[in-house]
Amino acid sequence: MITETKPRASFSFFSIIAIICAVLSFASGGGLGFLFAAIAICAGLLGVILALLPNTRGGIVSIFAVLAGVVGIIAAIVKLITRTGS
Repeated sequence: MITETKPRASFSFFSIIAIICAVLSFASGGGLGFLFAAIAICAGLLGVILALLPNTRGGIVSIFAVLAGVVGIIAAIVKLITRTGS
């Protein structure tokens, strides 16, 4: 009797990049934080799309990264405003 095993699902490259950039957006200054947050949003959206494939994981991570990227953009704008205001 031959049994087939499914290959194990793995996280997509974009979901990993998205979460790393989302974390880096909070750890850096205003300009760089804005850039990292924008990359997190773009990579997160691609990660969500790729998570629809059968052997790919990372949908929840990508959604979290998109949300964190939006918050990161807001934080970067606040950092830029407070830095130029003083």
